[in-house]
Amino acid sequence: MSVGMAAPRAPFSCDPDRSRGRLFAEPPSRTRSPFRRDCDRVIHSTAFRRLKHKTQVFVFHEGDHYRTRLTHSLEVAQIARALARQLGLDEDLTETLALAHDLGHPPFGHAGERALNRCMADHGGFDHNAQTLRIVTSFEQRYPDFDGLNLTWESLEGIVKHNGPLQGTIPAGIAEFNAGFDLELWSYASLEAQVAALADDIAYDAHDIDDGLRAGLFVVDDLKEVPLLAAMIEEIDRHYPALDAIRRGAELVRELISYLIAAVAAEAERRITQVKPVSPHDVRRHTTALVAFPTDVAEHEATIKAFLWQRMYRHERVMRVMRDAERIVEDLFGRYQQDGATLPAGWLDGCDGEGDRARRIGHFIAGMTDRFALTEHHRLFDSTPDLR
Repeated sequence: MSVGMAAPRAPFSCDPDRSRGRLFAEPPSRTRSPFRRDCDRVIHSTAFRRLKHKTQVFVFHEGDHYRTRLTHSLEVAQIARALARQLGLDEDLTETLALAHDLGHPPFGHAGERALNRCMADHGGFDHNAQTLRIVTSFEQRYPDFDGLNLTWESLEGIVKHNGPLQGTIPAGIAEFNAGFDLELWSYASLEAQVAALADDIAYDAHDIDDGLRAGLFVVDDLKEVPLLAAMIEEIDRHYPALDAIRRGAELVRELISYLIAAVAAEAERRITQVKPVSPHDVRRHTTALVAFPTDVAEHEATIKAFLWQRMYRHERVMRVMRDAERIVEDLFGRYQQDGATLPAGWLDGCDGEGDRARRIGHFIAGMTDRFALTEHHRLFDSTPDLR
């Protein structure tokens, strides 16, 4: 089957008519499947809108055209739906998981997460997947009959397990919720969740190349260090020998996305044919993921990540901004701990000890956008880094 063609619904896909339901029972929608309803609830959530001003790699004021967590999530959803369509999976559930996967990220990308994890080290640390689960099960308060979004079991499972079974020490927020609504943490998630996880890899490989080129951290010819990309660049130059740098980079990004989608689809079809699952139950209880890069492509993809690590994520310009961003998060956490009156009214009401206080402060900071964190730092401190 060619990429882009819709396969008939597969027996191993998640069927919305057979969902395991919601924590709080609700009458069915007259017009939407349970998974479409989940997706709409994510899109209309406050946390989703905040992703507009949360860093992917470059802080929002560095330029209007760099990815944010919101645009990243939209690109993940587009790639995930393309894969789901080809494999005969439920597109609405896949889109839900793609759009929800970064809801729990704090401001300033991975730098903010590192800083917040250090601040909360004595109180369970910080895990963005656990934070996403808290958001969709508790923190969003938009409905009269329940806190959170009351998503289906399948959506919650995919949010928690899209990267595979949870083993060893389980993040506190996940363990607490799982005690009352068993998400079978020991098993793999649905194919829809596995697709969303691979779509995340494809999206950030491609758009970080695009953003790195736009930022001038490297040029297209530098990417020839990666054998896969060198072959693609050679083919582009053969077809378009006079192409300008911007279009040359854009064409490379398109080629890479198409190549990785096709590779994942082919490998998933190969594994599915070999394993022959006849239900989502079979998928969850299989011993390995069924959606993955082929071995050779996984090696190429790791080489792309290694290039980006050296030439982008560890670039002195990016590192300088991220160090300052970490300091902002740590400063805010320390000030809120020192003086609870600097937090919004009621935020610490009914606190049960030092650990609960620290966790509430962590939740408050995790919900900030980049610009709100900067505004708060300006309010509370005499000097705030420029993050440029």
